Amino acid sequence: MKLESLNFSQKQRLAYIDFKLLFVGYVSRAEIVSYFEKGLTSASSDINLYKELCAENMEYNSKEKKYFQTPEFTPLFEHDPRKTLVKLSNQITDGFDAIGDTTFPIEAPSQLNVPDIFTVAKLIQAVINGKALKITYTSLTSGLSEREIVPHSIVDNGLRWHIRAFDRKSESFRDFVLTRISEATIENSLVHREEDKLNDHQWMRIMPLQLVPHPHNVKHPSAIALDYGMENGSLTLNIRAAMAGYLLRRWNVDCTADAELIGAEYQLWLKNRQTLFGAENLAIAPGYVPEMEEL
Repeated sequence: MKLESLNFSQKQRLAYIDFKLLFVGYVSRAEIVSYFEKGLTSASSDINLYKELCAENMEYNSKEKKYFQTPEFTPLFEHDPRKTLVKLSNQITDGFDAIGDTTFPIEAPSQLNVPDIFTVAKLIQAVINGKALKITYTSLTSGLSEREIVPHSIVDNGLRWHIRAFDRKSESFRDFVLTRISEATIENSLVHREEDKLNDHQWMRIMPLQLVPHPHNVKHPSAIALDYGMENGSLTLNIRAAMAGYLLRRWNVDCTADAELIGAEYQLWLKNRQTLFGAENLAIAPGYVPEMEEL
């Protein structure tokens, strides 16, 4: 049996199995039955067909009643990094990129960096299964090094993808850029309570950002209000403290006390800048200076 000879529905079900094995590390008959609303017999046929096409990709664990990814795993389908990350961020897990012959008239800005799909898979497996990772990472400050991290979330900051994780080297929660991870291996070491997402205070803290049209750089504030769906000339966003700096930079939000930044790129002003007190990662927020430094 060749993959090319299968119909769309068969490919879709096989792609789901492939996707689950790659990004979660396992798949079960019950999941296939539930997702595709098929019977057990049909799910078994799909699994057998997948095994016929790539016998070395999975092995059955009778105790857990799941098929687990093997060390020899090689994806049956090509999972495009950009499309896959968009799917994952929108909780879409069918794994199948084909949409037929329809071409939609939609274009998106080009991305300059694309993460390695197998690195992404390892990271997602670690998050889902509560595992630590040993990674080889290249940072701007310390160069190439090996680290052990406990990841909890993959984030699109608007310019690039990074993973939020507890770093055992610095004993703190940090952001790691996906494209700077050259190797990733799942560890079986015990994950401690202090490494859990609930103890990432910058991640768990939600802060309201009140954005308004820039009082000096915008001639017609009503146009900006329409751009961002503002009500009464204001837009309030509830954002994680760990993400605030990225959002403020992405949208060029003036974070000075009196809207002092001049330039057409600064169309928004953060009206309630006091909400940023105690937040980290604000060096990239346009014009932001901590209160103590202002004094």
